[in-house]
Order: sequence, then structure tokens, then C-alpha cells
Amino acid sequence: MSHTDVIVRPLARRDEESWRALWTAYLAFYESSVTEAVYQSTFARLLGEDAQDFNGLVAELDGQVVGLTHYLCHRHCWRIENVCYLQDLYALPQARGKGVGRALIEAVYAAADTAGAPSVYWMTQDFNDTARKLYDRVGKLTPFIKYQRP
Repeated sequence: MSHTDVIVRPLARRDEESWRALWTAYLAFYESSVTEAVYQSTFARLLGEDAQDFNGLVAELDGQVVGLTHYLCHRHCWRIENVCYLQDLYALPQARGKGVGRALIEAVYAAADTAGAPSVYWMTQDFNDTARKLYDRVGKLTPFIKYQRP
């Protein structure tokens, strides 16, 4: 399958079951989980109309939802324009290597451009070698190290 076989579209209410399965697998990859309340809240935010809400996209191959991404455009103190944070990106293992991740990232780039946010950024864990091979082709590694409140 080529990159052109991947269809990326906005997440829709009818995608909830597929989205839950993908997001559960994504969270499991990072050895994490969330409560049912977080599932419900996140899905509602992804479908919401509030500019502060996240946006969701899904990728399809042969009519099956095989990938997702969540992103948010937000203000930044160092520039006038918003920036775009790509928070989550996941493709089913059997869909990897078929252009799903690249198509989802490029769709976020396009959405950011439409929203007037020239910068798109994301994080991954240093051991995520498979994804980092793609990220090295579509993005630029920065020297920043993430800290968070304990």
C-alpha cells in the first residue's frame, strides 16, 4: 500500500468504538491507562466546538480506522501566532510502514497552517525507535528535555 491509500479525516461520533480501541492500545504502549471518566471527557473534547478543546483525526486503510492523532493549537509567549501541540499519535501495528503516521502528521501540519499556527511540536520517549525513524524524516529533533511536577 502506498501513502495515497491512507485517508485521514476528522474524528466523528461514529468512531468512538474504534477510537477507544486505538487510544487504549496507545496508552498501553506507554504503560498507562485512564479512567472511564477520562475516556468520556477526552472524546467529548475531541468532538467539541470550543477552540480550547483538542482536535482528533483518524486514519483509514481499506475502510478500517487504523490510526489516530490528537492535537491542540495554543498561545505561546514567544510569538504572536499560536503553536500546535501534537499530543497523541498511534497506528495499529499491522498498519505501520504503510504511511499512516506520516499522513496523520502531515494532516496536523495542514490543520496548523489553516489555523495560522506555523509551529507544530510533539514529544516521544527516547526508546520509541520505530516512531523516531519517521519523526526524523518529518520533523526536527530539538535539544529540550521535559520536566514535570512530581
